[in-house]
Amino acid sequence: MKVYIIFSHPNHHGMGYAALEAARKGFEDAGHEVRVTDLYQEKDFDPILRYEDPHTLNQMQDDPATQVYRDNITWADKLVFIYPIWWGSGPALFKGFIDVVFASGFAYNFKGIWPHGHLGDKSAWIIVTHDTPWVVARFVQRDYGRIMRGQILRTMFGIKGARLTALHFLKRSTLEQRQKMLAKIYRIALNA
Repeated sequence: MKVYIIFSHPNHHGMGYAALEAARKGFEDAGHEVRVTDLYQEKDFDPILRYEDPHTLNQMQDDPATQVYRDNITWADKLVFIYPIWWGSGPALFKGFIDVVFASGFAYNFKGIWPHGHLGDKSAWIIVTHDTPWVVARFVQRDYGRIMRGQILRTMFGIKGARLTALHFLKRSTLEQRQKMLAKIYRIALNA
């Protein structure tokens, strides 16, 4: 299997990066081919959606500045998104990546008023980190992990059954709890 991981967190010493390493190791130990884009290390990536001419929006799928990312998406069988939940959402850089890379004509188009996804041949896994207690995250919030899975990947891009793994309440977690979380990430990747 070919796996493309999109990682979005500026801290390479926290649980998000540890989750990236656990997932990468699991996939590689299983014999899968892995490519990683670390958005905070992409110096030339511009996450701001710009168009002066209204017709430019319809040509974003051909933008050479983001073609390498679309090539990786096309290449992959599985897309993995790793990012933190901040204020109920993901990092602006990550959301900008979704805006400018998963363009109309590439990831989806509309048939009448309904979106028609073009990525239905792929699977996806979302890994989010946050400091919210599990019960609040599960029953009160509708954070960007859940929105990404349902509204964006399934409804817009046509990816059915995307998996969501949330690493909850990290600021109050023990070392043992964090190690168990990372072991779970590794096992999921190893058995993907």
